[in-house]
Amino acid sequence: METMDSQVTAVTSSDSDSVSVEGAPDAADTDVQALRRLSDNLAAAFRSPDDFAFLADVRIAVPGAPELRVHRCVLCARSPFLRAVFARRAGRGAGDAEADKIELRKLLGEEVEVGYEALRLVLEYLYSGRVGDLPKAACVCVDEDGCAHVGCRPAVAFMAQVLFAASTFQVAELTNLFQRRLLDVLDKVEVDNLPLILSVANLCDRSCMNLLERCLETVVRSNLDMITLEKVLPPDVVKWIVDARLSLGLVSPEDKGFPNLHVRRIHRALDSDDVELVRMLLKEGKTNLDDAYALHYAVEHCDSKITTELLDLSLADVNHRNPRGYTVLHISARRREPKIIVSLLTKGARPSDVTLDHRKAVQISKRLAKHGDYFGITEEGKLSPKDRLCIEILEQAESRDPQLGEASVSLALAGDSLRGRLLYLENRVALARILFPMEARVAMDIAQVDGTLEFTLGSSANPPSEIQGTTVDQSDTPFKMREKHLARMRALSKTVELGKRFFPRCSKVLDKIMDDETELASLGRDTSIEKKRRFHDLQDVLHKAFSEDKEEFDRSAPSCSSSSTSIRAVRPRRRRTP
Repeated sequence: METMDSQVTAVTSSDSDSVSVEGAPDAADTDVQALRRLSDNLAAAFRSPDDFAFLADVRIAVPGAPELRVHRCVLCARSPFLRAVFARRAGRGAGDAEADKIELRKLLGEEVEVGYEALRLVLEYLYSGRVGDLPKAACVCVDEDGCAHVGCRPAVAFMAQVLFAASTFQVAELTNLFQRRLLDVLDKVEVDNLPLILSVANLCDRSCMNLLERCLETVVRSNLDMITLEKVLPPDVVKWIVDARLSLGLVSPEDKGFPNLHVRRIHRALDSDDVELVRMLLKEGKTNLDDAYALHYAVEHCDSKITTELLDLSLADVNHRNPRGYTVLHISARRREPKIIVSLLTKGARPSDVTLDHRKAVQISKRLAKHGDYFGITEEGKLSPKDRLCIEILEQAESRDPQLGEASVSLALAGDSLRGRLLYLENRVALARILFPMEARVAMDIAQVDGTLEFTLGSSANPPSEIQGTTVDQSDTPFKMREKHLARMRALSKTVELGKRFFPRCSKVLDKIMDDETELASLGRDTSIEKKRRFHDLQDVLHKAFSEDKEEFDRSAPSCSSSSTSIRAVRPRRRRTP
């Protein structure tokens, strides 16, 4: 069985000559048909786990995905690595639920995160000896019209994951196949994706020497900076790249392609989350944030909070380009962190700026997002995929030229009752946290709102007594808007304004619910039947709104476009009270 796939290939190659003079099938043709039936039968055992559940004796747990039920005997026969794994586990109590379960990360390690689809392809190959079409959900990016899906991140990442898993399982034929596939497209791979291939080829070591050598040569001659390479590659590989660039005269012997010492000190301060130290280093006058590309560095390698603090210094050009022609917004699109993107846009980053190869930030983001993540359904109350949020934010920024800047207090001060307005903002943001948790978290973090009230939506005439530790007078005497209340209103107002700008779909639904419902006590938390029913009614309103938006889109734009597919993608599943 170990050479079943090679036998299929060898016999199939002579298929055209497999008929004798008399027209009867010869032995070669009979062998081909027998091997195909064997392949199909074994594949059916893997593809139909319910039908063969009584045979499956191992479960492989993949984070965030269904478990894969497999058969120990098949995997042991096909993979020396898995044979050794199961041999070590042989005495752990067969039939025990936990003993028969293997965590994928423990099986493959944590150097490379192998996804569900990639693992499934490898396992199916172990059963059938054949490789089918690559899954669109995992291998196709969102930029369906502008990308050939050869060198974009989803395609490269999927092939690299399969290569790593096949090499680890010691399946030589599959390893060689995907090494050849990556070699064939290496010249077409986007340069920012080269370090991923190089890392995997280096981990595969001797089984991927051809890919490792070719990839090293390509990276040496690329414009990838040494800081980026140093962050993602092991020291011995970085040293090899430095030595090769020195021998080719691509870097100077003085700095070897690295920034000067003062810039490195600024970067180390950012790594330590010490913006005050950065300020002190800048006072020495040896460089500034733009020359040190400090904002680029923070966006790519540091926590989003550090980026916000660095922006608040107002000492960096938010549209400054690095030597590769990337603005900070381009880097943030690669980082795929919605909070950083929103922070940059509110400080004036231009979404229309293009890279040297004519890509905007939204196109960069689209070529990083997997088709399955973007177009998959996200239920109400579940976090939206970050990739999809990034794309939606950048699309909204492109469609609206005026920059938001600092939030005005016009929204917060609107209305006759300041006390009622404060309660309205608290409730609206709290409602967003329940229905759209990821979007709300992004807006709240940028507006520096740490939290909201313990969601007790009542009449505006009876506001809650505590707002983030601040006492609100509930007596009949006129409510006095103290500075702490006003500051709170500004922050909540900014949260709502950010939501309206970058998440108009969510905001439209929230506006309707807030306008239509006046008594929403303990929304989503009250266990009474009546309150549960009211909460589910709101979910129906949400479902209906998404359906109407989708129908309107289908009428106006029959062809699929990224700006509106998000409506279909996030339509929630309706849930009923038991």
